Amino acid sequence: MIEIKVLQPDDWPLWREIRLQALAEAPYAFGATLADWQGDGDREERWRARLSIPGSLNIIAYLGGSPVGMASGVPAEDDPESSELKSPWVSPEARGKGVGDRLLDEIERWAVGLGMRTLRLLVRPSNAPAIALYRRHGLKETGESGDPTPNGTGHEVVMAKQLAV
Repeated sequence: MIEIKVLQPDDWPLWREIRLQALAEAPYAFGATLADWQGDGDREERWRARLSIPGSLNIIAYLGGSPVGMASGVPAEDDPESSELKSPWVSPEARGKGVGDRLLDEIERWAVGLGMRTLRLLVRPSNAPAIALYRRHGLKETGESGDPTPNGTGHEVVMAKQLAV
């Protein structure tokens, strides 16, 4: 059974643990790098701040009692009726077991509960499994150009879904 834990700022050690694991395992999937969150970037106040974004939802998924996934939902800075999915990740041993689906369902439920009309995200064009997951949940490519990819050969894909509020 997949269990979801909603994190508060005091849960920063757990968030840190799984975020570092995600950045190490899937560097191709994130805008941030492991190095960004280590060394001088590995500070309690920074981790707490990440979990203290006003109006955000930060969750960890557990399978068999172990943390195996994470995701965040944050209100969009430029649109009061839009929300963003941030930092989704599922550990390799939990992939294909519904964890990603559950994380997306929770973030969508959160966004609808806030009265958001749109859920948006950025994804690397090479991350086919994630794109397939997002499409299954009704997100579609918008045609907008996202952030540049680290290798400079393209841009992240912007996907969005209109929410029923």
